[in-house]
Amino acid sequence: MASNRFNLGSFFVRLFFAFILVFATFNPSGYSFYDWILKGMETGFEPLMAFAGIVLLIGWVVYIRATITSLGLIGLILAFAFFGTLLWMVIDWGFIPADSIQIITYIILSLLSMVLAIGMSWSHIRRRMSGQVDVNETDDDLT
Repeated sequence: MASNRFNLGSFFVRLFFAFILVFATFNPSGYSFYDWILKGMETGFEPLMAFAGIVLLIGWVVYIRATITSLGLIGLILAFAFFGTLLWMVIDWGFIPADSIQIITYIILSLLSMVLAIGMSWSHIRRRMSGQVDVNETDDDLT
C-alpha cells in the first residue's frame, strides 16, 4: 500500500514536474513549446502540437489551481515577493550581472517552478508545521 506521508522526496517530485512544465512551455534555449509553435506558424500547425499544448495546459491548470487553492491570494503575493526580493538581492550583491537577460530568465523560470511546487505542497507543509488539516472538498462534493 502506498504511503500518504509527505516528505522532502515528495516535494522534490512536485518540484521536478514543475520544472518540466515551466521549462517545456518556455525557456531561452530555443527548445520549448513556445518556440515550436513559432516555427509551426511558418511550416504549418500539426496535431502533435495541439496535443502537446493540451497536455501542457492540463499541467498548468492542475498546478495553478492547487497553488491558488493552497496558498490563496495573500500567500501567492508573499511567495512572489519573497522570491522577487531574493532575486533583487542576488543581482544587487553582484552574484548575477543585471545585463545577463538569459541567466535572469532561467532564474525567474526556476523561481516560478518553486512557487508552483510550494503551492502544490503547501497543505502538507502547513499540516506538518501546525498540525491543522485543511479540507477543500467534502465527500458530498464528490458525488
